[in-house]
Amino acid sequence: MKDLGNASFVLGIQIHRDRSRGILGLSQTDYIDKVLNRFGMKDCVPGDTPDKIPYASAVGSLMYAQVCTRPDIAYIVGMLGRYLSNPGMDHWKAVKRVMRYLKRTRDFMLTYQRSDHLEIVGYSDSDFAGCLDSRRSTSGYIFMLAGGAISWKSVKQTLIASSTMEAEFIACYEASNQGIWLGNFITGLHIVDGIERPLKINCDNKAAELYSKNNRSSSKSKNIDINFLVVKERVQSSQISIEHITTNFMIANPLTKELSPKVFYEHVARMGVICFDDMLTW
Repeated sequence: MKDLGNASFVLGIQIHRDRSRGILGLSQTDYIDKVLNRFGMKDCVPGDTPDKIPYASAVGSLMYAQVCTRPDIAYIVGMLGRYLSNPGMDHWKAVKRVMRYLKRTRDFMLTYQRSDHLEIVGYSDSDFAGCLDSRRSTSGYIFMLAGGAISWKSVKQTLIASSTMEAEFIACYEASNQGIWLGNFITGLHIVDGIERPLKINCDNKAAELYSKNNRSSSKSKNIDINFLVVKERVQSSQISIEHITTNFMIANPLTKELSPKVFYEHVARMGVICFDDMLTW
């Protein structure tokens, strides 16, 4: 076996290091360029007719970038994935808009900073009845470690929530499942002394936070499926803690809904997704 030194490129992901400042960055600049070239979007050339568009292939290519280093496109890629069986021209135009965004942000990378205090912090959010076809809500969660996102997801809920509190509580359930797994996984790697308990998951819905911490029910909580009540048990056993924060600091917001450009980019920066040139000015 030959030691080739530090890895700089793995599975289409470029690895950037600045050991003097304790910064690690992951980017997919070359991969994004290949996707743009593959689908004729390098110079934003118009697409083909609806019956010839490579919609599924394009969404799959976007999905790989989203899964690896780009949580900022998780929501829109998830939305596009709902129409794989019967896409129309409007869906193809939306795919091209995502590619234009990636072209503009091709140098963005997912960054992490050296820290003496490692703690996993989760953020859970939901819209309410956002899907016009099914009236189901969209859940989103993101977990942060060392200043960067380590796990994220945007997904349509399987049940129709009857209130914003119920939708947010379902999102907390999905986030808690992933958070507990993450904590066990990182602890099992033995690269840190331990992950603090309880695992903190931030939520911007006060009613959902209060419901997770008490045994009383209300008119808003009576319709919550019994499967999701495991969140209350996890809070009581100190596995997790649901904490309320204001919407302004809800990093998971871009995973559940469209936002104004200013608010969107603020949240994206908090995810640890920044331009390479900006990182050099830290």
